Amino acid sequence: MELTLSGSCPLYCLQKAVGGKWKPYLLCLLGSRTMRFNEIYKLTPGITQAMLTKQLRELEDSGFVFRQVYPEVPPKVEYSLTETGTSFLPVLKVMAEWSKEHLMRKT
Repeated sequence: MELTLSGSCPLYCLQKAVGGKWKPYLLCLLGSRTMRFNEIYKLTPGITQAMLTKQLRELEDSGFVFRQVYPEVPPKVEYSLTETGTSFLPVLKVMAEWSKEHLMRKT
């Protein structure tokens, strides 16, 4: 497999879209249901509100998450997975199983 750190490398593009400490967890969390920001925040210990906002925006920009804003006061915003985000869940499941088998058993 030939890899380069550029937009033409599939793994580089994937890592840029869903890599990092929080994004895989957030995708799994939203895989269960549509959620509001505060609900996601409460279910994600250790994340700051600023970081959660940043990660959700990046996932939205990458096409994995949909942000629905309702025109009411106070504003109501819900997050859910797009078709792309939903199609990525099986990949995350395989990664989690690999981690259980190869990484978690060593600790």
